Amino acid sequence: MTSVKTIGILLFENVEELDAVGPWEVLSYWTRNHPEDGYEVRMLAADPGPVTCAKGLRMLPDTVLAQAPPLEVLVYPGGRGTRPRLADPAELAWVRAQRETVPLMTSVCTGSLVYAAAGLLAGRPATTHWGSLDLLAELEPTADVRGDDRFVDDGDLITASGVSAGIDMALHLVDRLAGRDRAVEVRRGIQYDPQPPI
Repeated sequence: MTSVKTIGILLFENVEELDAVGPWEVLSYWTRNHPEDGYEVRMLAADPGPVTCAKGLRMLPDTVLAQAPPLEVLVYPGGRGTRPRLADPAELAWVRAQRETVPLMTSVCTGSLVYAAAGLLAGRPATTHWGSLDLLAELEPTADVRGDDRFVDDGDLITASGVSAGIDMALHLVDRLAGRDRAVEVRRGIQYDPQPPI
């Protein structure tokens, strides 16, 4: 029997809610309805207690980082909580360690700033929330900052722009990992229509 591959979505204090929950909705709909595809998704955090998000929602992780299985994909969300992480040597060292072992690193919104601070975006195309594009360029001057893209797929690293773009990126992940038909099924299942109403 083939072992299940794990997609981990990181939680931390002041994480932006939809940055984490948007990809969770897409990926959990896929993995729960199609376990035969061989993937699972977990919410990860440093501690087992509740995490208070940027707008006050409290979430519980499934798994603490110390007990997490090897990851196939890491989703690093954004939000105000990324700011202290940009100057946290332990966090940046953890991100670099993930880069050594995780085949596909992804981010949503200002999660890419942490990747930039850790040196992961040197010489690579990337995006972030429109309000942080200048900071991304400041943190990694060699990055090819793409402010008009909803997400940027650079092979083993995918960055998504702000908040709701994480849903687009997660659907793209399903497309990459399980095929276009599966991604379309998931999009229909969650009734996602990317055309804005206003």
